[in-house]
Amino acid sequence: MVDREIILTAVTDRSELELLTEQLGDEGYEIIAAASVPELVTAIEQEGNISLAVVDMSAFDKSIWAQLERLNDSHIPFFVLSPDRSPTVQRDSLKHGASGLFTRGIDLKDLLEHIHVLLGK
Repeated sequence: MVDREIILTAVTDRSELELLTEQLGDEGYEIIAAASVPELVTAIEQEGNISLAVVDMSAFDKSIWAQLERLNDSHIPFFVLSPDRSPTVQRDSLKHGASGLFTRGIDLKDLLEHIHVLLGK
């Protein structure tokens, strides 16, 4: 059996989280889903083989930044989804180690291309 890459998805909207989980799962990735900061903390602490993280900033409070730093410190590449292209969110995302910022509603093909680049595929 081939080990699948593990992607951590952090999205507070449960329906969006389910959709993203389903789409990435259909592409052959194993998904760990987190719908809150405590779930994200648990996922980071318990899962040692996370290949990449996708974090939707839409409804997280400022405590999310500390978790992004933990991802960065753990050498887990991640990128941020945001409802709009806010210069502040973009600057803060990059400052905390994100590989990029994408607006929500990104085309699945574009999302997968970025994931493949980060995973070296």
